[in-house]
Amino acid sequence: MCVPETTSALPSFRRGKAVAVVVDGRAVRAFEGELVSTVLLAEGISVFGRKPQSGRPAGLYCGMGVCYECLVTVDGVHDIRACQTYVIDHMVIETCAVRS
Repeated sequence: MCVPETTSALPSFRRGKAVAVVVDGRAVRAFEGELVSTVLLAEGISVFGRKPQSGRPAGLYCGMGVCYECLVTVDGVHDIRACQTYVIDHMVIETCAVRS
């Protein structure tokens, strides 16, 4: 998907350098300066995990690291807040789709 650099409603912006990350076993292009949550949402992933007690879906809720709804696994480390973690080249991100 090609994202325009400017629109009539928004000023121009520059994306960071393109980096390669892996999301649930699939190679994905991201950009330096983007949050993990941004990459997941751009890939159409809105359910990041499951609530421990109920098993109900969890995803981006507050977007500022307070609610802990957006927990994912990053490079094998569980319970990382997707809304507070910047992507880096070769990062491996796993959502509930691959966690048991």
